[in-house]
Amino acid sequence: MWHIYAMSRRTEAPADVEQWFQKQAAGLWPAALGSLSLRRSPCVREHCKACRSGKQHPSHVFYARIKGRRFAIYIPDKLVPEIQRSLENGRVLQELLYQSGLRYTKALKHQKARTVGEVKK
Repeated sequence: MWHIYAMSRRTEAPADVEQWFQKQAAGLWPAALGSLSLRRSPCVREHCKACRSGKQHPSHVFYARIKGRRFAIYIPDKLVPEIQRSLENGRVLQELLYQSGLRYTKALKHQKARTVGEVKK
């Protein structure tokens, strides 16, 4: 929070905000929004020990939305760490977008006020 407060006290140009955003976002690939869940489901085999015991079969699923429609994709165990990393990067990138929106808006307002002040002189 201190960082946001301190940045709001200083005047930035829109180009400064753009450079800041690009620098912050540079290492955030892969990035994704959504969720990763471990689900347990029964199989189609008769007399399966795991299903009969109630354990069922664990699998990871990635859930997300595109144009309001939800989808799910099975994720093999060996890909889980990479998908988790992309989701973490996506959350960081989302936070950066919120911060850049605030900073860019303030920069535009400051630029407009400075331009109007110069015209009056």
